Formats: sequence, structure tokens, C-alpha cells
Amino acid sequence: MNSNEQIIRDFVAAWSRLDPAELAAFFTEDGCYFNVPIQPVKGRENVEAFIRGFTANWTETQWDLLNIATAGDLVYTERLDRTKTTQGDVDLPCCGIFEMENGKIKEWRDYFDLDTFMQAMKG
Repeated sequence: MNSNEQIIRDFVAAWSRLDPAELAAFFTEDGCYFNVPIQPVKGRENVEAFIRGFTANWTETQWDLLNIATAGDLVYTERLDRTKTTQGDVDLPCCGIFEMENGKIKEWRDYFDLDTFMQAMKG
């Protein structure tokens, strides 16, 4: 397993701790988090604030890594993100592409069906 793959495995596992500062630390200073259905968020501080905002009502999350592949500085993941919130629970299938730079996430693009998430939050 190459080091980029291990970093992403560690990042996926870290989500279960729901610590926005820890998660943002995986990004480069100018890193980008792009949940493809919505606008990209650029800069580590903005990534942390974004994560803090959308996880504010999360009570628990476990991300199941179904498949992972690495090609140079790219890491591809297929996941099932299982999340419990104060508004509802959701099992959200996702595909993520991570562009790595010097052991950090330079850009993360996550692809998922936003409606699946929004429908689950209706309680």
C-alpha cells in the first residue's frame, strides 16, 4: 500500500471522531473540498468551518470504505457513509477522488446524490 492510500484510509477513519480541526489538518493550506453537488470550499480554515457547519447536528458517523485505488498522487474511493443526525439517519453511497500533494489532500471531490441526503434529513 502506498503512503497516499494510507493517508486516505486514516482520513476516512478519522470521520468517526467528528473533529473538524483534525479532519481539516489532512488538507494542504490551500486545499479544496468539493462536494460536487454544491460549490467548492478552498483553504484549510474554510474547509474546517465548512465541516464544522454541516456536521453540527451529526451524532455519529461511520464510513465504510468499499473500494480504494491509487494512481500516483490520486486516490479513488468508493464508500458508504453511515451517519446519524438529530434530524434523521442516512446511508449515503459516495465516490471520492483525492488529489494528494506532499502527504496532504490538495483537492477532494466527493460525488453523491444530494437528494438522498436531503430526503433523510426530513426525519
